[in-house]
Amino acid sequence: MRKYNTALSREKFKEAQSSLVGGMASALHKASWQEYPIFIKNGKGSRLYDLDGNEYIDYMGGFGPMILGYSNQALMDAVIDQIKAGTHFASPSESLIELSNKLVEIIPCAEKVCYQSTGTEANMHAIRLARAYTGKNKILKFEGHYHGWSDEEKVSNAAESLTELGPRSNPWKVLGAHGQRPADDVIVAPWNDLEYLEDLFERRGHEIAGVFTEQIMLNAEPVYPQKGFLEGLRKLTKQYKSVLIFDEVITGFRLSLGGGQSYFGITPDISTFAKAMAGGYPISVIAGKEEIMTEGEAPVGTFNGNPLSVAAALATIAQLNNDVYNRMSRLTNSLVSGINQLAEKYEVELFCRGDVSIWTLQFGISKPLTDFRDGFSKVNKKMYQDLYRASLENGFILHPNRGRFYMSAAHDEKDIEDTLLFFNDFFKKI
Repeated sequence: MRKYNTALSREKFKEAQSSLVGGMASALHKASWQEYPIFIKNGKGSRLYDLDGNEYIDYMGGFGPMILGYSNQALMDAVIDQIKAGTHFASPSESLIELSNKLVEIIPCAEKVCYQSTGTEANMHAIRLARAYTGKNKILKFEGHYHGWSDEEKVSNAAESLTELGPRSNPWKVLGAHGQRPADDVIVAPWNDLEYLEDLFERRGHEIAGVFTEQIMLNAEPVYPQKGFLEGLRKLTKQYKSVLIFDEVITGFRLSLGGGQSYFGITPDISTFAKAMAGGYPISVIAGKEEIMTEGEAPVGTFNGNPLSVAAALATIAQLNNDVYNRMSRLTNSLVSGINQLAEKYEVELFCRGDVSIWTLQFGISKPLTDFRDGFSKVNKKMYQDLYRASLENGFILHPNRGRFYMSAAHDEKDIEDTLLFFNDFFKKI
């Protein structure tokens, strides 16, 4: 395997640190053990190009938004037309009505929608709606699930060790940042455990305003819902009059046009969307039942429903038809099948799964994890680091910290062929 020269990225990272905190706009732009991030100059289709002129097949998708790939012509045309008309008015636009009607049409839980600019903000608004509607204060969230970086959201989504999490029967709250206030109204529970939740709701259901969950835990070592879990959660929240909130910031528009709730066939009370919704432009939406959405908490924000992002969302959604989803699913399945066959050939223990335009990979296990805590003892994270390092050196962009990846409408069979050749060489070497 050849190694890319990324000397300019190293040089620019050093320069950036003189004025930019950490030298990056987000701490997630490189792995903690990585010396410097790759500075990207431009992207086209499924490919990215760095300052040194290296070309990469991209499976990061900008952390998810780039479902159409890079420099999609129809998306660019829509955004350029809106730029010419004006980018921000502090006033509603006709296009916002069009987008809202479309979202109500395609999202199962959506009777009404409102807007923010990021997933963090959308989830903060959803929490307030749950409290306003129920008159209760506690929010239940699960270990390993990430819902944003606010004080109440960034709780027990990560930990340095199992010890830090405390006993599974009564998990401790792990705060995610210095300066973060105690999350007194947040209850933390293990995921995928209906028996645990039934007992918890029996004791504390009268306090729980809402339950926040990803349908697939994708912001830690990926964990998939066990059979009947989401259905059971839906039943419990109805029984105890708690608001069920699906965080679809990742799964929204990735698993289907109607999101994970269409894919899994479970309809929540509220759901939040961002990332892939606008193909690379900042927008988020809260969608839900009218009686909850209109319960006293009116959305505010300077850039809510910004016409530039609305134009991008309309142009993105217009291209996400059944043919596009079927094609992404076919490519994902081809890649996942190929990786699993190569792993068997070279006797590499891993779990690799694909769902439409999302695919995941973990070393050291052959079956899916059932719990966030399993990732500490069962997953071979060192081998994933080796994979990530090799991917950058050989022309591939993967997630710097965990095996969660994206297919886009711009990927093609040649990308899959080249990727499988890389995995063949990597597995053969190890």
